This record gives sequence, C-alpha cells and structure tokens, in this order.
Amino acid sequence: MSSSSSSSSLKKQYYELPEGLESGISMAYRSTALGVYGAVLRFVGMPLEKVALYMNSAQVSGQNQLAQACRLTVQDGWMAPYRVVGPASITAWFLQYSVMGFVFQMCDEALSSSLGVTRMPYGPQLMEAPQHTPHHHIHHTNNNNEAPVDPSLTAKTHFKNIMAPVLAGSIESVVANRAEVQRYYGRQSFAVMESRLTWNALRKACGPAFGANASRNCIMSATSFVYTPTLYRNWFPQESKNPTSLFWFGLGMNVFVGNTVAITQQALWGRALDHAMVTNGGVTTYRDINYRQVIQEGLKKEGVAAFYTLPKWSTRVLMNAPVQGTLPWFYNEILPIAEPALLDWVRAVYVAAGQAADLEVEAVQQSIEQIKEMDQTVMTSLVTTAEEKP
Repeated sequence: MSSSSSSSSLKKQYYELPEGLESGISMAYRSTALGVYGAVLRFVGMPLEKVALYMNSAQVSGQNQLAQACRLTVQDGWMAPYRVVGPASITAWFLQYSVMGFVFQMCDEALSSSLGVTRMPYGPQLMEAPQHTPHHHIHHTNNNNEAPVDPSLTAKTHFKNIMAPVLAGSIESVVANRAEVQRYYGRQSFAVMESRLTWNALRKACGPAFGANASRNCIMSATSFVYTPTLYRNWFPQESKNPTSLFWFGLGMNVFVGNTVAITQQALWGRALDHAMVTNGGVTTYRDINYRQVIQEGLKKEGVAAFYTLPKWSTRVLMNAPVQGTLPWFYNEILPIAEPALLDWVRAVYVAAGQAADLEVEAVQQSIEQIKEMDQTVMTSLVTTAEEKP
C-alpha cells in the first residue's frame, strides 16, 4: 500500500462518526427532549395531579369522592396546586422522563447486544410490515419454508422486554419519588417528617413508599416503550398505520391498559403515605410504612374500592394520559424529525475537527521532513569538509 493511500485511509477514519458516539448522541437527544416534554406538560396539569393524588389516598371516602378531592385541591386557593411545585419538582419531572427514556434505551441496547436479540422498534420502524416471529439465529425451516420459532431466542427476547422497563422504572423512581412525596405532603410537612424519622441516606434519597412508586413506573414504562410499539408494529392493520393512528393507539394503551393496572399501585402509594403520617387531635405522628398493614386496612375499610374505582381510574388518566399516553407518539413520530439534522451537524463538527487534526499532522510531518533535510545537508557538508582536509 502506498503512503498516499495509507494517509487517505487514515483521514477517512477521522471523517466517519464512530457508531458508539452516534448512538450516544441519539440517546442523549431523545432523553433530553422527553425530559422537557414531560416537565412542561406535568406543570401545566398540576391541578389534575393533585386531584388524582387525593383520589388515591385515604383522605377521601364514601360518596362523591371526586368532589371531595376537588375541594381539597383548591381549599387554599385556585393557584394552590402550583405553589407546591418547587425547583426540585421541576428538576425531578425533567429527570423523571429523560432518565426513564435514557435508561430504557441503554438497557434495551445493552440487553439486546448481550443476549443477541433485536432492539425495540423506533420511529419509522413502527410503520414497517409486521414481524411476528424472530428470524435471526435460526438454522432450520419447516416444510412450509417458514422460519420456526427458536425457543431460546424467544425466551431471551421476553426476558429483555421485562428487564428493560423494570430497570428503567426503578431508576425513574429513584429520581422522582422523593419529589412526588414532597408535592403530596407539602414542602414543610415533608421536611418535618424527614427530620423525625431516622432514615439512612439511601432511604432518604428514595423517599417513602418507594416500592409502590417503582411498581407503578415499571408498568407505565413497559406500556410506553414495549407493549405499545410492539403491538402497533406487529398487529395494527398495515394500511391504517400513520402518525394519527399511532397517537390514538398509544393513548388508548395508556388509558385502558397501563393505567388500569397502575392505578392499583398509585392507590397503594397514596395510602402508604397516609399510613406514614397520621394526625389525630392536632398531633401528627410519623412511622415507617408497613405495606401489608396498609393493604389490610384498605380492604377492611372499603374493600376493592380502596384501590380501584372508576373515579380513581379516571382521575389517574386525566393526570397521566396527557404525558405518558402521548409519549409513544412523541418519541416515535416527533423526535425522529430533527434527529437526522442533529446527527448531520455533529458529523460536520467531527469532520471539521478531523480536518484540523489532519492539518496539524501534516504540519508536523513537514517540520520533521525539513529537519531531516537540514540534518542531511549538515552531514553532507561535514563529510565534504573532512574529505577536503589534507
């Protein structure tokens, strides 16, 4: 290979964006956008969140629970729901959705790579023809020339599809649960509670009722990032696939599937917080949460209605669906619009940096050649002088 072709090959390496860097930039872009989108919509819908929080707590019971929750929400004024929102809540909202998206993407990529299975479909892939069975890593066919299902590959795929949202939802709760509890109790009440209970650093970071919160987030993460794209791509009528149908399909999955299950965990979370802080006769006591006792007391007092009623579900939907229900549409239809332009810009910067590096290398090489030529000239001069001496 000539020196010119070797130099050309070396330069080409500068101009190509490494696959790992491109993947990282894409994940950072999607995660940041999800964080901004989620924070804005959650702040706007704060009154709905307070109504849902009261509906799924022990502070309302009996008849007209929705009316009770609405009165509690505005008992300190119509702007009261917004006054409980501090910088920690806004930061937590941003991190909640950005971390959820980022961690899910990382888990999906890492688990898919290690297990040898395909990643979850993204963007235009959802509009492709359905793929009901995995075809890679299969070496035998049946009499109909159709690829049979590989049991081990199917098991790996299901394992990955379970673990990715579990990890994403749990880490999301690490980021967001403490701020959610702060909005539920109010900043001052929560500060007093933390000072009274002797928690270690980990429990303080996670906040009370972390288990119920993490369970709820795992369910919603799976609904948004696993079930919705998988079912839409593989089972939705191909001729009806478009951004509008994806929007309504994602919203429907959130309302009628994800929230139908998650509402039980939301109710458990609210009752657990009421269990942790009890006020009788103007005296407030604080205690650790015992989930078994919380569930038994709820079932004894109100039966199944303690954890699931139509009003509880509807208020949860009003709070959650505007953000979480539209997440699959925003993630797969809106984010891909600007992503190619962002990657092109990064490539341009990378190429410019590579060209600058090439110029520096060439300048160094020229300097070295000049020094070599000077050395050669000096040596030649010395040899000539030595030969001329008698």
